[in-house]
Amino acid sequence: MHYIDFTTIVNHAWAAYDSSRPIKSISDISARVSTNHVYKIIFPEGDFVIAKLSYFGKYDHFIEDHSIINVLANNLNTPFNHFLARSLIKGNQLFVHRYKDSLIDAWVVFYNPVAIDQKLPARLEANQIERLGEEFAAFHKACSRVSNTLPPSSKTLKSDLYHLLDILSTDFGQFEHRLYASEIQEQCDRFFTNSDLLRIDKLQKLPVFVDWNIGNFSVTNQTNLFSRWDYDWFRMASRILDFYFLSRIVSDAGDRTVFSYNISPLMEDRFILFLKAYHRVYPLTETEIRFIPEVYRFFILNYVIKDGRYFFHEIYATKLQKEAYSTYFPSIEKEFNADKLLRALAL
Repeated sequence: MHYIDFTTIVNHAWAAYDSSRPIKSISDISARVSTNHVYKIIFPEGDFVIAKLSYFGKYDHFIEDHSIINVLANNLNTPFNHFLARSLIKGNQLFVHRYKDSLIDAWVVFYNPVAIDQKLPARLEANQIERLGEEFAAFHKACSRVSNTLPPSSKTLKSDLYHLLDILSTDFGQFEHRLYASEIQEQCDRFFTNSDLLRIDKLQKLPVFVDWNIGNFSVTNQTNLFSRWDYDWFRMASRILDFYFLSRIVSDAGDRTVFSYNISPLMEDRFILFLKAYHRVYPLTETEIRFIPEVYRFFILNYVIKDGRYFFHEIYATKLQKEAYSTYFPSIEKEFNADKLLRALAL
């Protein structure tokens, strides 16, 4: 395997941003389950910035997402006006450094450090679940108010799945997915059919971060949302895309080092408690509740099957993809019951 010197790429990126400020040290602070790289750049004066290096997905989407996030961070009102980490600007534009050679096409963006308060416990109490429901409803509502002020986004759920189907027709796709190509096609077709029946194109598109887990955000002692960082799966889509990971946060199992993506947290009474609290602040619709299993299907297809080997380290990617075919896909029709959630919300 070829060695790639990511630290040198980060050095080049900073020199392109501001060569007048020397770097004292660069340390790798990356999460170990992901192939993305995060670095802390410390300057002689003691201050620092965070560098994020990515090389999966599309460069244009990377710029697009971070541009939207920066405008969102600027436009959100209190209490979320300091919630999101902001990227550095050069002149009047978001600064992104692109490094490309025969081995890699990588992009680096810099963030100002964001204040961090409390980390949620691995398993939440009932009152914390209700507070989180209220807080995420308030956050989504705040995002909805400024959605029309944000730059355009080209990604859609359908375009991502069409991309997955295109991959299946390539030599690489035929090799990687040779045992499950028909299953992938079937699951994509189910998503397209069910989404059309629900008319999801009519749902409002909000900024959603998708991968909510307790390592990506902090809260206050009163479980108010305090700060958020790490934007790997950001997109403009229905708010329902956030709900699978939110169900995992409040699940009975709690946060785990070794994880799977089972559908079961969406059916727990603890998630219903979260939904009720959310619904009181920012009411959900029947269509949105019925869209939840399709969001779960999309998540598995897009982030586990299509991008899993680019995002997760090999040991996680292999495990999750095997479980997708043996467990995740069959569970959608067998285990998810929209009527249970609708009754709980009196919809």
